[in-house]
Amino acid sequence: MALPKVHRLRHRQDFSAVYKAGLRRSTQNLTLRALQRSQPAEFNLSAVGTDLSTDLKVEPPVEKVVPTRIGISISQKVSKRAVVRNRIKRQLKAILQQFLPYIAPGWQLVIVVKPTATECGYEQFLQELKQLLISAEVINGH
Repeated sequence: MALPKVHRLRHRQDFSAVYKAGLRRSTQNLTLRALQRSQPAEFNLSAVGTDLSTDLKVEPPVEKVVPTRIGISISQKVSKRAVVRNRIKRQLKAILQQFLPYIAPGWQLVIVVKPTATECGYEQFLQELKQLLISAEVINGH
């Protein structure tokens, strides 16, 4: 099953931002790049002025939860065959689907697959991804 659209990292500038400013954690077959996103700006009455604040009915700002967005990067260096690359991506997406409820909101994550990953199975990806998420402190409670 695919990741929900709100949890997908799709744009080049988002990937670039994670690569430039994010932290990096690595295992034998995977590298995790993670960047904590800032929360959206809240409405500030002091910026508008005091005379308008009496005329406006302004409700307290509702705190918006910024969803965690995830992207997977797998180059042709991993395998020239698209079938192999797509299998690895499907396995990683299925694992991320399981971890999604436990991942703290507000992160941008990029999982980079290393060429040695073609020999890995689902269980090894599961263990490595769990280890990466815990070491980057992306999972709630860790």
